[in-house]
Amino acid sequence: MKFRILGAVVAAATGLTLTSSGGAVAVGNEALTRDLDAILADSGLKGADVGVTVRDANTGEVVYTRSGSRRSQVGSNLKVLTTTAALDLLGPDYRWKTELQSAGAQNGSTLNGDLVLRGTGDPTMSPLRYKALADTLKSKGVTAVSGALVLDDTAFDAQPYGPGWAWDDEPYSYNAETSALTLSPDAKFSSGTVVVRVKPGAAAGSPVQVSVEPANDQVQIVSTATTGNGGVSVEREHGTNVIRVSGSTSVETTALSTVKDPTSVVGSVFRKALEANGIQVLGGVRKGKAPQGAAVLASDTSTTLGQLMNPLLKNSNNMLAEVLVKSAGGSFTNGVNQLSRKWAGLGIDPNWVEIFDGSGMSRMDQMTPDDLASILIKAKTKPWFGTWQASLPVAGRDGTLVNRMKGTAAEGNVIAKSGSMSGVSALSGYVTTAAGRQLVFSVVLNNMVLWVSPKTIEDKIAVRLASDGGAQVATPQTQQKTESVPQQRQAPAEERTKVPAKERFDVECSWIGTC
Repeated sequence: MKFRILGAVVAAATGLTLTSSGGAVAVGNEALTRDLDAILADSGLKGADVGVTVRDANTGEVVYTRSGSRRSQVGSNLKVLTTTAALDLLGPDYRWKTELQSAGAQNGSTLNGDLVLRGTGDPTMSPLRYKALADTLKSKGVTAVSGALVLDDTAFDAQPYGPGWAWDDEPYSYNAETSALTLSPDAKFSSGTVVVRVKPGAAAGSPVQVSVEPANDQVQIVSTATTGNGGVSVEREHGTNVIRVSGSTSVETTALSTVKDPTSVVGSVFRKALEANGIQVLGGVRKGKAPQGAAVLASDTSTTLGQLMNPLLKNSNNMLAEVLVKSAGGSFTNGVNQLSRKWAGLGIDPNWVEIFDGSGMSRMDQMTPDDLASILIKAKTKPWFGTWQASLPVAGRDGTLVNRMKGTAAEGNVIAKSGSMSGVSALSGYVTTAAGRQLVFSVVLNNMVLWVSPKTIEDKIAVRLASDGGAQVATPQTQQKTESVPQQRQAPAEERTKVPAKERFDVECSWIGTC
């Protein structure tokens, strides 16, 4: 009874009214509370942990809360914290450099000494840009290097994965190694990966043709796939650079695969670029650190951090988020510590969150819907806010929300970051009501069963916030970005176990992945 009395006192002091459901609502928002309570009474939330916070985006007034102060896993909603803290710490104009250095002197067409390829973590480096560095060296008249090609990735430590990541996610592109020397083979900046291209053979049953882009001598393809219609699988063996291709296909297909040790893959790609320019490296390839005072022979500068926000947030790119952490401090631990210096200015008490990476893939990350709502409010006061907000997905229009909430009041209105992994789903962002009031909201759902679609519940809440009131709740068109969401129903337990996880759970990437 003491706790009930205390709760009532606190609610009165803050201008909130406690509801029978355990939530609280600011006076004057009773109709909204009834509707949100009805949405959260969904039978699919049985046994789940539910946290919801809705606040006025300008005044901070609490409009609705349900366990908003409970710490939970938030999946890729952690990127809301990572990106805002990085913009504060590093600045929107921060860039990464990749350089060719040498302490040796050029004698005629020979560079005497080692040639150092030094990276600082640019996740957007492409094979073409590495080729451009080789082209610059050729333009200086160099045709031979007497020493070694030295790969300097010491800007980051040697820990490739974040604490608490799942080992069995290792082959997938959203779970690549973070390295100071890396490359992205595609326009989405999937750093630490290669493209595996599978072409059918001349006749049914014949072997397929498999190639890797960019070509390198680090990845080994082992293929048993044949020409047919059964579907093809591409998966890298744990802890190796052996990529196995199996099954069958009658059409050309591509897949992204992570690589073991991106630095060595970059070394192979860059050496091929040197050779294509007629430059021979006589001392082989090794890892090492550039000597102090080495001269810069060629340099490449990345796009700005501010410009990187769009692909990072729209596509929920995990590896771009992890680069921000290591760029802040060189390692996951020190990077988080450095970013935490900016948390207080974003409304976050460092003593009451647990953060171990930048993407939210770690199962040890813990923060609250209140925290996420506070960041959304504080971000509005920052000079980089316009760029950052414009990088968030827009309901029914782009990014991870491109197929969600279409044909509702939320389409083109809700601007929010999504997040998913097995048993976890979250949606946090901005919405403008029909009356013109701007709200921030955060919905975090934990301990979900895999056959329930939490996205439907999140979308109903967002649509209700965007609408003009009343008890009737619109049902949004909720779809997975890359696959249809299955019809949800109370399936018998024995039937649920037969459905593959990817079909049972509406996620962006799943655990087989997190976004």
